[in-house]
Amino acid sequence: MSPKSYHSICAWTFNSGKGGFTPPDTRPGWSDEYLDTIGKIRLIKEKISPRIPDHIELGLEVHYDYEYNEANAAAVADALVESKISLAFLTPGAHRHFPYGGICSLDPDERKNGNIYARRAVELAYGELKRAWKKAVPPTFAIWNGSFGYDLATVGIRQMYQYLKQSIADLCRFESSMGGELYIAIEPKPNEGYPAMLLPTVASAIVFWKKIEQEFGIDLTLKGVNKEFGHSEMIGLDHVYDTVEEIDNQMLIHMHINSQGYNDGIILGGPGKYDIDNGARINGMNIAIAGLIKQEGYTRWKGHDMQVRAHDTEEQGIDRIVRSILSWDACEKAADTIEYNTLLNHLEKRETAKAEDMMRHAVMRAHHFFDEIYR
Repeated sequence: MSPKSYHSICAWTFNSGKGGFTPPDTRPGWSDEYLDTIGKIRLIKEKISPRIPDHIELGLEVHYDYEYNEANAAAVADALVESKISLAFLTPGAHRHFPYGGICSLDPDERKNGNIYARRAVELAYGELKRAWKKAVPPTFAIWNGSFGYDLATVGIRQMYQYLKQSIADLCRFESSMGGELYIAIEPKPNEGYPAMLLPTVASAIVFWKKIEQEFGIDLTLKGVNKEFGHSEMIGLDHVYDTVEEIDNQMLIHMHINSQGYNDGIILGGPGKYDIDNGARINGMNIAIAGLIKQEGYTRWKGHDMQVRAHDTEEQGIDRIVRSILSWDACEKAADTIEYNTLLNHLEKRETAKAEDMMRHAVMRAHHFFDEIYR
């Protein structure tokens, strides 16, 4: 029997269309008018859960204040409990409200309001929503850097960074006063929607936490990184090595296992493009990461922060999410088949072609595993 595996689905995935350069209404049934957060939970229960193997347990990822808020928190919790779906991940939706740095803004009013907003997001997690937590796998409270953007090169960037440290330290103290049970993660991204953002990489997020500990005395237990694979891939970074750094610094607490594309030889995308948010893909790099986290004993949430394609119908969108979950499960199964002593022996002897063959065979096995479980 396969061990229990926890996969969380981002509520934002269920949108009618991104708009802008693509249609905003390809999936009218997923518009805000017809599908709220409670509706999304029921959709996961009715359309996705039946297609997922029994060893996989599903969770939900939500943004404050447009997916969970003071008005709907009780109803969201009721729907999650009724559907046997856990609250897996919460994050402030600050990028929708604060265009000038948010909690690190040089504008004192925006910075103050941003900090109040972040605290409200934490308070609700410990209020009505707490009964939807998975006790053995508490939620991640993620601080995405989407509102920490800037576009002007001045000495003010250093002051923004200092404000950010102070704001996050204060937020950690506040969360500790509420119970200290949430896993708090930095989610780095290199750019978009600003040309530059504070905390652009996994490495910078790790350094940031170390500075928080040194300067403000914040305990780093339950603190870490939410590495989004596609964010590392956007600028050509190695998300396998990113994972090694997370593990080495005890900061692997959540993952967004999406894809920028290009690295499976099938879909286009890759470095130098906008944030594409494909679902998880079967490839050698993901199998390597699956092996690393298994060796580390990681048993927390694996998040699917993904966008269905601009042309997808609602049913096709559901299928994309199912495929993403099953693709990662197949990568994990394939990682379990690798004889790691043999692999390392090949590498020690510089027999890299033989090591490559082992990974190539693992990729083929992963595709076969996917075909066996996809329905």
